[in-house]
Amino acid sequence: MWINNKIFKEDMEYITHTDFIDWGKLNNKTIFITGATGLIGYYLINALVYKNIKENSNIKILALVRDIKKAKLQFGEQLERNGNLEFICGDLNNIPNISEKIDYVVHGASPTTSKLFVEKPVEVIQSIVNGSQNILELAKLKNIKSMVYLSSMEVYGEYKMEEILTEDSILKINPNNIRDCYPLGKALVENISKAYFKEYKIPVNILRISQTIGLKENINLIKDRKIIQEIIYCILNKKDIVLATKGESKRTYIYIRDVITAILIILLSNKYGEIYNVANEKTYNSIYNMISNVIDNLASNEINLLIKEEKTNKYPKTNYLKLSSQKLKKLGWDTSINTVEMFDRIICSIMKERELK
Repeated sequence: MWINNKIFKEDMEYITHTDFIDWGKLNNKTIFITGATGLIGYYLINALVYKNIKENSNIKILALVRDIKKAKLQFGEQLERNGNLEFICGDLNNIPNISEKIDYVVHGASPTTSKLFVEKPVEVIQSIVNGSQNILELAKLKNIKSMVYLSSMEVYGEYKMEEILTEDSILKINPNNIRDCYPLGKALVENISKAYFKEYKIPVNILRISQTIGLKENINLIKDRKIIQEIIYCILNKKDIVLATKGESKRTYIYIRDVITAILIILLSNKYGEIYNVANEKTYNSIYNMISNVIDNLASNEINLLIKEEKTNKYPKTNYLKLSSQKLKKLGWDTSINTVEMFDRIICSIMKERELK
């Protein structure tokens, strides 16, 4: 998926021409990115490459990846179009020596699979906490200008009553729940990041990101699809959507391009040691009702929403995560589209991609 895809190009245009981002600060600078082959990393790198191509911004992109061959396949055309993208082979626990100066850091690498949280909780915690501290040490060594740590809405934990969650709301995470290794790890890294800012003056900020809606790979090749991917797959292939829970949990959602603009506005801000929620407040809904609404608008009379509950602890318990993004909005940031439009854009983008082939 690249700029010959109309919808993907529209997203790139939106990101690179948003007036609340001070793009000039990135000119001739170097940005180090982890989680480069994940959804957020993929879109962020594409936006930076697109900016280089269109405006000759000379932004150097250093992307930490475990598999360079896979990364080159994913970013093949981008590499051909712009020589400022470079892959560094390693992982969070084994970061190789980097001779280049680093100005900015976006740390997005993290385990994200629910099955892994339950089956390999020790490895999940170690990767999140130890890996993130390694990145903070790198930021300290390189005397960076700014860093953004990508956290998750899941750090709020189990809210059983509906209330607006601000960045100062209490985190209700249960250490007795093995699956909570993920939000506990994320929350600890938030605290470690603030500690590095307090003690070493590392200019780091934290984003608590809502359920992100976007897609980067061939939907038919994904073996273990997450809920957003499953919705897209079922609509495209006219298959019923089957939930493993009642879908009663409520949460806010966010479109991928709005996540990227949030990252960039905070990366280029002049205030540090802060936490920001990233959410489209208007999208707050239960999982069941959100999917029903998407089906009604995009696949009416074609597929159904079914519930076949599984007895497993790999899914979060029913909770209500109504994130407020007012703190971020005060900086000028805003969201651009609603939930149905998010899915519609992704589905249309996939169909356009198929036409191009």
